[in-house]
Amino acid sequence: TCEVDVCFKNSLSLRFHGMISREEADQLLSVAEGSYLIRESQRQPGTYTLALRFGSQTRNFRLYYDGKHFVGEKRFESIHDLVTDGLITLYIETKAAEYIAKMTINPIYEHIGYTTLNREPAHKKHMPTLRDEHDGKESTGEDEVAEKRRNSALFRHVDINVCEIVGSFSVIFLSATVFQVHTFRGPHWCEYCANFMWGLIAQGVKCADCGLNVHKQCSKMVPNDCKPDLKHVKKVYSCDLTTLVKAHFTKRPMVVDMCIREIESRGLNSEGLYRVSGFSDLIEDVKMAFDRDGEKADISVNMYEDINIITGALKLYFRDLPIPLITYDAYPKFIESAKTADPDEQLEILHEALKLLPPAHCETLRYLMAHLKRVTLHEKENLMSAENLGIVFGPTLMRAPELDAMAALNDIRYQRLVVEMLIKNEDILF
Repeated sequence: TCEVDVCFKNSLSLRFHGMISREEADQLLSVAEGSYLIRESQRQPGTYTLALRFGSQTRNFRLYYDGKHFVGEKRFESIHDLVTDGLITLYIETKAAEYIAKMTINPIYEHIGYTTLNREPAHKKHMPTLRDEHDGKESTGEDEVAEKRRNSALFRHVDINVCEIVGSFSVIFLSATVFQVHTFRGPHWCEYCANFMWGLIAQGVKCADCGLNVHKQCSKMVPNDCKPDLKHVKKVYSCDLTTLVKAHFTKRPMVVDMCIREIESRGLNSEGLYRVSGFSDLIEDVKMAFDRDGEKADISVNMYEDINIITGALKLYFRDLPIPLITYDAYPKFIESAKTADPDEQLEILHEALKLLPPAHCETLRYLMAHLKRVTLHEKENLMSAENLGIVFGPTLMRAPELDAMAALNDIRYQRLVVEMLIKNEDILF
């Protein structure tokens, strides 16, 4: 716009030399290394070039302005800062190109402060695995039926307990590091290769979950062993599920545990449980309470008498996950199981699909399905069958990965069937 052009030209000050040729710019800058000027292109009037003298050559860069000056990814308040950062980068890349290429070959990542400080304490490694309230229930007739089903011919060749991969408590804590471009104040060294992070701004990237600082090129080499720190994990809702359980050192998100406990303590006989919507403003209050107070959030009957507010908050948690509980990678396999006509084959495909889930997702899904199974045991009172719960939770737990609107719409019926099958066969699949 005209306003932006005026601001841009005002910011150029004495360094703007108007519409001159490359040859004229080269002649003006030949007097000193590091000198620079701005010129307007003769070939494309209205576009601007930064001419910079480095290594006895004049280098030309297309200059852009959107309120800040930039020639690449980094944006600067002034041309002076842009040139200073550029000279530093050019010097490093020219004088240390061979060294930079080798920086990531012999990293000291396993021996530096970040890894040793965040390594799991010995007393935590030997902590007993937390048991669920319902895991230790007494044997019933239903258990005996389930045991017979487990021993049926169909399942003799199948590894039934998918979530045994979660048996080791520490296995849950596997996630990729979430890097974001960051400007560091003062000297900083890369925590992967231990080399200096050069530049005036955006010298490297910083993990939003654990605070790890590394070069941008080193970030591609960092293992998927991020150990989130609570001071970096600012919220509960809309936070990656694996990141949340790692940060709080829990098996499942506290939202899931606390809401299900509250629902089972006073809501299993409530008609239309999960189908009836609670008051949206109060559901938002519950969300803010978890984001603010975490496991100390009060969702008791004294605060929220209507159980539909708690069910609404639980459904909202799953809808807000950046990666759905049934992940994008596993989605096609789950849909395949719903499209299969043969019941035995359906379960085998479901079993394979569950193996594709990250451990924290698998454990959370197991806990949720066990809960929904118990909801169906009160169907006479709450009128919620496995089919009805599938209709509610299908689109909540599953989202089609980058499908067009029509394909996503067609998948809804299969999403419902997936959840229905998971509920009905919870005792066999998990």
